[in-house]
Amino acid sequence: MLHLVSVIPSQIRYSVYMARGWESKSVEEQLEQREEQREQAAKVASKDVVRAAGAEQARARQMLHLKRERILSEKTSHPARRSALQAALKDIEAELQKLG
Repeated sequence: MLHLVSVIPSQIRYSVYMARGWESKSVEEQLEQREEQREQAAKVASKDVVRAAGAEQARARQMLHLKRERILSEKTSHPARRSALQAALKDIEAELQKLG
């Protein structure tokens, strides 16, 4: 390798070595940027999962409230129907307490 260095003019050697160093730094920066982008994408994905879980819980809570309102709005004089509605109402309220 030393004999090649002595054969190549100094200006060319300088540009070859500088270009090589520049490329390796650029590649290193690109790898760091990719890693940062992956980390950011992972953070966004985890936030989306949390949001989706929260949204699902909110939809379940809203659905239970709507069921509760429907049961409360029903009026019946039949005792069997009334007891069935009261049992359903107790179940819905228990589920609402579980959800918070």
